[in-house]
Amino acid sequence: MTSTPDPATPDPVLLDRALGAFYGLALGDALGMPTQVMSRADVVRVYGTLSGFEPARPDNPVSAGMPAGSITDDTEQAVIVARLLVEGGGHVDPLRFAEELLSWEKEMKAKGSFDLLGPSTKAALDAVTRGVDLTEAGKHGTTNGAAMRVTPVGIAFGADDTERFLDRVVESCQVTHDTTIGIAGASAVAAAVSTGMAGGSLDDVFDAAVAMSAAGARRGHWTAGASISARIGWARDLVTDLDTATALDRIDALIGTSVASQESIPAAFAVLALTNGDPWRSALLAANLGGDSDTIGAIAGAIAGAMGGLSALPVDAVHTLREVNALELEPLTRQLLTYRTR
Repeated sequence: MTSTPDPATPDPVLLDRALGAFYGLALGDALGMPTQVMSRADVVRVYGTLSGFEPARPDNPVSAGMPAGSITDDTEQAVIVARLLVEGGGHVDPLRFAEELLSWEKEMKAKGSFDLLGPSTKAALDAVTRGVDLTEAGKHGTTNGAAMRVTPVGIAFGADDTERFLDRVVESCQVTHDTTIGIAGASAVAAAVSTGMAGGSLDDVFDAAVAMSAAGARRGHWTAGASISARIGWARDLVTDLDTATALDRIDALIGTSVASQESIPAAFAVLALTNGDPWRSALLAANLGGDSDTIGAIAGAIAGAMGGLSALPVDAVHTLREVNALELEPLTRQLLTYRTR
């Protein structure tokens, strides 16, 4: 194992954007926590318009019992990726990743949580425990698990060199989502985060996501499915000039909000287009979608946070995230930045 780097003093603007990405992910995750697996219609019926952190309803099959402001698997697994990147000298070891994910689920079950591994990750790790080779375990993973936890890769590395950047993305996908679809989705999110951190505009972020997703679709085991790259661009056009309620209904009806990468990832980008990249509004609108709202919110929040920085997130919301979850992301974020600045 490579020794943990000693974090140098990073550029304050870059650090602010990196923290914005990581806390933005947590923000969208926590705002979407109570509405996950609810239909858009049920979200409207129960909440009207969700305007802040809410506790999960007791009848929610995934998040029942979770207090307002609680993060879910999206943030917790992103922290695992970040920690493994730091421990691995900028690389994610697939066997260590499998072990960490299995250990995480064991802890969740011990707590009585229903917020467990997603379908692709669960199937891949079951294969690993049966002795399937690590290069084959993730060959059916097409859902959004790799994309929801890839933000640390976007924080740690610049996206200027496409193939080198994709190498890092693939390392975070391989054991669970080693497919053209899984890698394309994660590549879009990682590139958007990285571009936002580099000072890119919303147009730049969309361009980077579309291009990197198309390149990522050339990696991994081929799987039939719509192009995530094409659907990101289409999703942006779909919500142009619409009022918020109409746009959310259209995202729900035409893009979709399920765990399928081709739905939830373009949905997150549609939300970004609606808010012009505002982190708080992006996370809130994602929560109001229902479906896989915590993941859509985590992705949108991470990208918007990378553009706006921690300083663009509401101070009280960040305080809630830290207090409710005992969450302190600054040391890990500083360590990730040592790889970006090398």
